[in-house]
Amino acid sequence: MIYVNVLVLLVSFVIMFKCADFFIRGASGIAELFNIPKLIAGIVLVGLATTAPEFGVSVIAAIMGHSEIALGNAIGSVIADDGIALALAGIVAPTAILVNCRILKRVGIFLIVIDFTAYFLARNGMISRWEGLFFIGILVLYFIVLARFRSFFGVEGDTPQPDIGDRSASRMNKLKKPLLLFLIGLIGVIVSSRFGVIWAALRIAEHFEVSQTIIGLTVIAIGTSLPEISTCITAALKGEGELAVGDILGADILNVLWIIGAAAIANPIQVEVDVINFTFPFMILVVVVMLVSLRVGCRLTKAKGFLLLFLYVLYFFLTIKFFM
Repeated sequence: MIYVNVLVLLVSFVIMFKCADFFIRGASGIAELFNIPKLIAGIVLVGLATTAPEFGVSVIAAIMGHSEIALGNAIGSVIADDGIALALAGIVAPTAILVNCRILKRVGIFLIVIDFTAYFLARNGMISRWEGLFFIGILVLYFIVLARFRSFFGVEGDTPQPDIGDRSASRMNKLKKPLLLFLIGLIGVIVSSRFGVIWAALRIAEHFEVSQTIIGLTVIAIGTSLPEISTCITAALKGEGELAVGDILGADILNVLWIIGAAAIANPIQVEVDVINFTFPFMILVVVVMLVSLRVGCRLTKAKGFLLLFLYVLYFFLTIKFFM
């Protein structure tokens, strides 16, 4: 039976990577048609879509009373996104990935603030429904601000022209193909990750009698982060590295505000304080290192990718050591 699960895992990987290719082409095409900077497209379009598996797994786990899986999946996914997905993007990219430092600064500060806020609220070992609503409220404000990204981020672009007559019809015709690719890629990535990778990973973990804490922080977190991992690698190989960076920034924010917030609303999250005091500080460490490395030179190089990957390997072994 274990061999069947491994086979399902491998097949799901193949499907996911192909769907990620459609996903990137669609997101990039939509961004170009609407003159949206690719970093912003990654933060909103790709980030929101690729965190759908984390959302489903964490909310279902919370409802079923598995708080360790719900919270561990969210926090572990942030660490996996930065330490695996973004790291591999930097490593496999043909050249260094250039980053818009103006956008990075604004989004980075926001990301650090919400990470510290989440840690402060979780230090008592519980995240209540009210705190979950607080996270969702911040997320709503975040999207409102992003809706006005040009003035907030100072992004320059062509002056918008009114779409009338043939121009509007032409844009709608051009939108059909990238939108279709985006939707096909989105559905494929989510289905293959949730009903293929996660299904198999859970059974493999159960076969080796691993605790729920370790399952949430590692196996499930990596599994639900596979959309980000496959998307980042595909984007980097296609020369769309900035879209990969935006995806990770958006996913990091959404994992804290959307995933933890929704899971806590579904069922208050209760986790041992020892788990909180290990996972949150390590998450903050990885996020800060990621942001600082991107800020230096406004680019992601192979050396920085290897640094982030090293931090994930360190996190993985410390998790096994402390909670096995």
